[in-house]
Amino acid sequence: MASEHTAKPGARPLVKVEIREHTAWLTLDRPDSLNALSGDMLRDLDGAVRQIRESERVRCVILSGAGKAFCAGGDLRGFKADVDAGATQELIEKLDYAQQVFDAIETLPMPVIAAVQGYAIAGGLELLLCCDLVLAGASARIGDGHARYGIIPAGGCSARLPRKIAANHANFMLLTAELLSATTLAHWGLVNEVVADEALLERAGQIAQQIAAHSPLGLGIIKKLLRNGRDASQAQAAQAEIQAFRSYAHSQDFAEGLAAFAQKRQPTFKGA
Repeated sequence: MASEHTAKPGARPLVKVEIREHTAWLTLDRPDSLNALSGDMLRDLDGAVRQIRESERVRCVILSGAGKAFCAGGDLRGFKADVDAGATQELIEKLDYAQQVFDAIETLPMPVIAAVQGYAIAGGLELLLCCDLVLAGASARIGDGHARYGIIPAGGCSARLPRKIAANHANFMLLTAELLSATTLAHWGLVNEVVADEALLERAGQIAQQIAAHSPLGLGIIKKLLRNGRDASQAQAAQAEIQAFRSYAHSQDFAEGLAAFAQKRQPTFKGA
C-alpha cells in the first residue's frame, strides 16, 4: 500500500487485535466518535487484516466495536473539510482506499463474524457486508444513512447489499436511509442471529470456536467457492466445486476428516 496509508508511528491503535486460541478479535476503538471510520482507523484496520491474513494460527475472526456502536459510518467532518478545501480528488482516493480495506476483509481466507451492537450506519453497514456472518444485539439499529445527507455509497453498499438480501429490501434501505431493527434484518436475511446485548460477544465466541474446529483449508475453499459462485451460472459454480475438490482430495485435512469419521473420533485439522 502507498506510504500515505501507513500507520502513524507512536499513535494509539484505533483497532485492537487480540488472538485467543484460533480466533482473532478485532475491535474498532473510537468509542467517543461511535467508531466512525477515520483515515487513521482505516489504516489500523488494514494493518490488522494483513496481520491476520499472514497468521497460521487464526481460523476465525470476530469484528466488533467498542462502546455504544459497531460503527457509525464514515468521517463526515473529514469529508466536509476536504470538500471545503477543494480537495475532492483526495477524498476520492480516501474512499478508494476504504474499498480496498473492505475488499481485504471480504477476501480473508478464514470466516469473519460481525458482532454488531448499537449503530451500524452507512460505512458501518458496508463494513458488516464484508463479513461472512452477522450477529446483532437486540438493540442494534442498522441502515444505510447516505441519502439522508445527500451522499451516495462509496464503500460497496450498492454492490454487496443486493447480493445479501432481496433487491426490494436493498432498495428500501438505500433509498429511505431508515435505520432498521436487528429483528427486521434477521427476517430479511442480513442478520444471522439476534441475541441479548449482554450476550453478544459470548455468542460470537461460541460460533467462532465451532468454526475454528473445522479444517481451515476446507473453510477457505468453501468461502472462495461461495464468493465466486455468486456471479457464475449454476453449472459453472458446480463445476468449480469439482475443480476445488480435485486438489483438496490430496490434502492432509481431507485424509484426517475421513480417518476421524471411520474411527468415530473428533478430527484434528492442521490446515495442510
